[in-house]
Amino acid sequence: MSGGQRHTEPVDVHLILRRETADGPQVLLSRRAGQVYAAGLWHLPSGHLDGPHEDVVTALIREAREETGVVIDPADVRSAVTVHHRSPGGASRTGHFFEVRRWKGEPRIAEPDVCDAMNWAPLHALPAQAVAYCRAGLDAYTAGAHFALHFQLPGDSIAFDPGTDRLHLVPDVTGQTSTAHPNAAVVEFAERTVGRITEWTDTSWAREENRVWRVHGLQGGTWYVKVHQRDRFHQREVNALRGWVPRLGAAAPRLMAAEPALRAVVITAVPGRPLHGAVHPPQEEQFHRIGRLAAAIHASAPARPATGPVLPLGKLERHLDSARLLLAPGDEEFVKAVAGRAATLPALATVPTHGDFQLRNLLWDPAAKTLHVIDFERSEEGPGVRDFVRLADAWHGRPDLFEALIEGYGRPLTPAEELYMEVLTVLDSVSGIAYGAATHDPELIERGRRALARLRAAVRP
Repeated sequence: MSGGQRHTEPVDVHLILRRETADGPQVLLSRRAGQVYAAGLWHLPSGHLDGPHEDVVTALIREAREETGVVIDPADVRSAVTVHHRSPGGASRTGHFFEVRRWKGEPRIAEPDVCDAMNWAPLHALPAQAVAYCRAGLDAYTAGAHFALHFQLPGDSIAFDPGTDRLHLVPDVTGQTSTAHPNAAVVEFAERTVGRITEWTDTSWAREENRVWRVHGLQGGTWYVKVHQRDRFHQREVNALRGWVPRLGAAAPRLMAAEPALRAVVITAVPGRPLHGAVHPPQEEQFHRIGRLAAAIHASAPARPATGPVLPLGKLERHLDSARLLLAPGDEEFVKAVAGRAATLPALATVPTHGDFQLRNLLWDPAAKTLHVIDFERSEEGPGVRDFVRLADAWHGRPDLFEALIEGYGRPLTPAEELYMEVLTVLDSVSGIAYGAATHDPELIERGRRALARLRAAVRP
């Protein structure tokens, strides 16, 4: 090392005592009081090591007991994030933030001479009057970082000030802040779009390779950040969100920003819960709305004459090779026979289609009585009937629901559209079975087999 005195600095510990509520996670904060640093500001229960004999976990447990009265088992302490901090006065220190979700006792003000209030605060809505250093640690924690820098400058406020936020997240060896959070480049892109983000919640669909996070902003607001795993999915979604989706108005999210190099998008959040797995009576009324929404999608741009193949026949043999062992006797012959009719089908005009129009991508908002549609990565031009293929499972055995859908759609399917739907159904079924086999997803396999059985019972040989 270079000559001169070796640099030393304090080490402190911070307790993230966390509880889950119906409105989201909360953390325990105490308000500093008396003749202490940052009096009047909210802070995590924290303190310094007593000396070289004390390790950071022991210090955390001791400080928690002294300040809040709670008793913590060392086995319940989890490392959250380490922050290298410098105050506006120029002094630096290293802080170790630990998460604890189990403890004994009810938190209370155990040191009234240095703390005059204690309260649970929502993790996504922390109080404005908080110590900047503490706030940096919590923001790094909610972003999933393992290490962060918070070097303030002379003149910066001790209290958190979003205008002089000095937090810098340091990626780990994988280049990511956490397996549950996007990498640093995606975080930077998202925050460049909507400002500082205080909470990331992974909402990815279990069987998809794409990653989706619901994010909350420092100044309020909720958005979704999505990273596509394939360029074509990213381009399809961006094209739809920039092209025909805005014509749906409040029924669909809006694109805030797209980054092709990251295959990432930031979109607005729409309220509601998926129709998948839930019953929202009366169902006939819901399917009437679904039909109206499908009609709005298909009318969002003028129909155009087909200029090339509109049926995805090119991958059929490959999908059959992967699905063959899972097909019922006679399925393969039936699939090939139905697909073989494609060459004789009359040409249909092409319109914007969603491509994955099914209940999981339809959100119902009961307060506004509004149906929303999300997830446009499979959107492309094609016959409008394409959007009824994956929805057909939902009305099977319920002709009244199909009638409500068609009434909402505004017209019945033509005979040519019914023939297209048969071909599209066998192609989608075999594709789903093949993909389900490759990803060990029994639900996809069963859905494909169910669709084939249903179609074979309805279609003459």
